[in-house]
Amino acid sequence: MNKFYIDQHGCAKNQTDGELLVSYLEKEGFSHTFNADEADFILINSCGFIESAKKESIDAIYSVKSAYPEVKIILTGCLAQRYAQMLLDSMPELDGVFGNGDLSKIAELMKSVKTEKRTILTSPQEGVCGGERKKLFNFKGSAFVKITEGCSNHCSFCAIPLIRGEVRSRDIEEVINEIKDLIAGGVYEINLIGQDLAVYQPSLAVLLERISALEGDFVVRLLYIHPDHFKKDIIPVMQKDKRFLHYFDIPFQSGDDKIIRAMNRTGSQQQYINLVSYIRSELPDCMIRTTFLTGFPGETEECAENTCNFLKAITPDWSGCFPYSREEDTPAYDMKPRVPKKTAERRATVLEEIQTSITEERLKRFVGKTVNVLIEEIIEVDENVAEDTSEGLAIGRGWFQAPEVDGCIVIRYDRDSSDEKSAVKVGNVVSVNILATTGVDLDGRFVKMIKKFPENTDLTFISE
Repeated sequence: MNKFYIDQHGCAKNQTDGELLVSYLEKEGFSHTFNADEADFILINSCGFIESAKKESIDAIYSVKSAYPEVKIILTGCLAQRYAQMLLDSMPELDGVFGNGDLSKIAELMKSVKTEKRTILTSPQEGVCGGERKKLFNFKGSAFVKITEGCSNHCSFCAIPLIRGEVRSRDIEEVINEIKDLIAGGVYEINLIGQDLAVYQPSLAVLLERISALEGDFVVRLLYIHPDHFKKDIIPVMQKDKRFLHYFDIPFQSGDDKIIRAMNRTGSQQQYINLVSYIRSELPDCMIRTTFLTGFPGETEECAENTCNFLKAITPDWSGCFPYSREEDTPAYDMKPRVPKKTAERRATVLEEIQTSITEERLKRFVGKTVNVLIEEIIEVDENVAEDTSEGLAIGRGWFQAPEVDGCIVIRYDRDSSDEKSAVKVGNVVSVNILATTGVDLDGRFVKMIKKFPENTDLTFISE
């Protein structure tokens, strides 16, 4: 009774936690399976950030129990950390609840659950859990590397400090060694993650300098930099080493000064406009992604219009828009006046429509150009249906497209050409000539092989 399956939910940071859970359990003699039907335990690695994510995780518990009534169900992740006792008391479907403070203790909880004892194990939020990860919940050739844990920004709408604690940085040598191992295993794309990379200690620029000293054919993407803490000293490092992708994920959340202040942020609409202008002046080819929160308490129609105008002013390449979720124990929970849910959703839709038109326009600059693309999927051709069976199709991402959140590139290639067919494989990096835009995606034609994913690697990639 040692086989376990992990049902992954939430963000990239939670994903790396899931990968560590697999590693810790395998070292303790548990056997990871990709097939839930043969599992003795199913770990639901939950998200607890906003109401919709909580519901998704709770629904997963009921779904798993219905499908596998004899399986031991363990809830892990952010939802488990925040509501451990309440969930175990109210959900007989759960056999164990495990927080995300010290992931290395997962086997301890599992062994307790094996003896038919319903168990809770949560640990203080201290340090940053790390360790060997040989199974990655990514498409082949890409990996996330967490460099910080927790957050000390205390945005008034956000429960992350309540769940994951104050910010801590991983030891720089540990981060460098992990990146070295990933590169040796064939990883091409390293995505640095944390609630706010800008506060990494000793400094993000120092870490980037150390990464720049590494040899190898790889690229590095920076995800999640709080706009109030953006450090300009990272720009020269990125200018010197082209392996640092000119991609910035900066969550502005609002473009109205009153709402920005109510969110416990120190910037302003103009300061944020200036930040985008500065980045683009230093790195003219850069891509900028952001997020917006609509319906925050006190957001009037004028505030919403200011955010629309801000979006039009900064013209980010990508953005996500989310209606405000009222989270207990956060300062914003009791703030008034509250904005009706339908109004918040309508405002998010307006921002999404504006962003779609901006994205479609900004992507046009890639048409006629050749870009390197990491292949994530091969589209199988049904020879009984397809009119032209010689044309193959694959899907991948360019440097300007982050995993899961941005658009993709459709790659057309000649299936009758042995060279092209052998080059277009998942995990390979190929050169693609961009032919056209198709909404927020791009259409391209295979040009040549750039980097082949190694046949011998000790890494396993698990993409759902």
